[in-house]
Amino acid sequence: MSFPYLTVTFALPAAGAIVTAAVPAARRTAAKWTALLFSLATLVMVAIVVVRFDPGGGQFQLAESHAWIKDFGVSYDLGVDGIGVALLALTALLIPFVILAGWHDADPLEGPRPNRRWRPTQGFFALILSVEAMVLLSFEATDIFLFYLLFEAMLIPMYFLIGGFGDRAHAGGDEAAATQRSYAAVKFLLYNLVGGLIMLAAVIGVYVVAGTFSLTDIAHMRAAGDLSMSTSTGRWLFLGFFFAFAVKAPLWPVHTWLPNAMGESTAPVAVLLTAVVDKVGTFAMLRYCLQLFPEASKWATPVILVLALISIIYGALVAVGQRDIKRLIAYASVSHFGFIIMGIFAMTSQGQSGATLYMVNHGLSTAALMLLAGFLISRRGSRLISDFGGVQKVAPVLAGTFLISGLATLSLPGLSPFVSEFLVLVGTFSRYPVIGIIATIGIVLAALYVLVLYQRTMTGPVKATVQGMSDLKVREVVVVAPLIALLIFLGVYPKPLTDIVNPAVHQTMSQVDRTDPHPQLEASR
Repeated sequence: MSFPYLTVTFALPAAGAIVTAAVPAARRTAAKWTALLFSLATLVMVAIVVVRFDPGGGQFQLAESHAWIKDFGVSYDLGVDGIGVALLALTALLIPFVILAGWHDADPLEGPRPNRRWRPTQGFFALILSVEAMVLLSFEATDIFLFYLLFEAMLIPMYFLIGGFGDRAHAGGDEAAATQRSYAAVKFLLYNLVGGLIMLAAVIGVYVVAGTFSLTDIAHMRAAGDLSMSTSTGRWLFLGFFFAFAVKAPLWPVHTWLPNAMGESTAPVAVLLTAVVDKVGTFAMLRYCLQLFPEASKWATPVILVLALISIIYGALVAVGQRDIKRLIAYASVSHFGFIIMGIFAMTSQGQSGATLYMVNHGLSTAALMLLAGFLISRRGSRLISDFGGVQKVAPVLAGTFLISGLATLSLPGLSPFVSEFLVLVGTFSRYPVIGIIATIGIVLAALYVLVLYQRTMTGPVKATVQGMSDLKVREVVVVAPLIALLIFLGVYPKPLTDIVNPAVHQTMSQVDRTDPHPQLEASR
C-alpha cells in the first residue's frame, strides 16, 4: 500500500487544531508556536506532494480510495490534478503567514481603550488550522458527497473567526464592534448555508441519476455512454452546484456578504477568507460544474459571462468610492473573482489557465495587501483612509511594500497577477471579443482605486496622528517579504505554475468537448 500523502496533508493541520486547543489557557505563547509548527509541517508535506506530482501523468494522482458509507455509495476518495496541486500549495504557503500576522490578534487586551476585551488565543489558532485542514481536503476530494461535507463544514470555524475575533480598529467601541461582527458572521453563514442547501439537493440528484458519488466513475460512465441524464436534468443540477459555488466565490449579485465579513474580521482572518476559503468556489466550478455537466456549462456560459463582467466593473467602481481600507480591498476582490470566473467560462485553454493562475496570484497579492493594511490599521487604530497621510515618510518599508502589493493588485506588468489577467483577457477575447473588450475597463478602474488609496494614505504631509508610527517589525517583514518575492518571481517566470496547471486545463477542456478557436486571419508567409 502506497503512503497516504493526501491524507497526511489533511491530518497534520487537523491534529494541530486539536493539540493547539488543548494547550493550557495560561500558555498562550506555546499555543501560537504549536499552531505555527503544525502549519510549517503541513507546508513541508504539501511540498512533497508537489514534487511527487507528475504534470504529464494521469488526471488524478496520489489517489486514495476507502469505503466509507457503503449503503449510500459514499467513499473516502482522494486525488489531485494540476489545478488542485496549485491550490494546495497556495493554501499551505499562506497559513504560516496568517498565523504569524495574527500573532497578537487574540491576546487578552489591557488598557483604557473601550473596545479591549479578552480573546481565547488557543481557540483562534485552532480554528485557523481547522479551516486549513478542510480546505486542503476539499481540493483533494474526488467523492462529491465528501466534498459537500467539507464545503459546508468549513463555514463553522469561519463563522467563529469572523464573529468572535473581530477587527480591533472598529470606531464604535466594544458594543458596536460586537454588533457589527455578529451581523457580518451571520450574513456570511446564512448566504453560504442557503447555497449549500441548494447544492445538497443537486448532490442527491446526481446520485439518483448516476448511482454513485465518485467523480471518476461518473466520468468513465459518460465516456462509455452509460450515463443516462436528460438535458433538462443536467441543467437543473448544474444550476444547483453553480449557485453554491457562486455564493462562495463570490459572484455578483450574491457577493454582498464578503465586504461585511472582510471588514469586520482581523486582517489575517480576512486573508484566510478571500485568499483561501473563497478559492474553493472557483476551484469547484472547474472540477464539478464543467466536468459533471459539460452541456449545461456551455448552455449557461453567456449568462455567467455577463454576471462575471458585472462583477468586474461593479466591484471596481464600488472600490473606487470606499472610505474604509479593508472594504476597498474586499470590493477589489469581488472584481478579481469576476475575472477568474470569466476565464473559467470563456472555455478556452488560455482563459482557464489564466483563471487558475489568477486564483494563486490573487491569493498572494491580496494576502500581501490585506496583511499590510492590517499592520497599518493596527498602528493608527482606524480603518478610514482619511485618517492617514504621509506614512511613507515615517514608515518607508511599510509604504514601499504596500505600494508593490497594490501594484500587483492592479496587475502591473512584471508582477504575477499580470500574467493571469492577460491570459484571461486573451482567452475571453478569442471567443467572446465584446466581453473581453468591456472587461478591460476593470483594469483602468483597478489602477484608479489602488493609486488613489496609496496617494491618500502614504503621500502628502505627515498627519499628526501618524507622526510616531513605527515601521515594519522583524516578524512583519518575515510575513510580507516572501509574498513580495513570489509576486515578483512568478511575474517574471511563471513557468513552474503553468507547467503544472496546463495539462489539467487541457483535460478539462476535452471533457467539456471544447477546443480553442482558430485565428480568423492567418499570418502572411
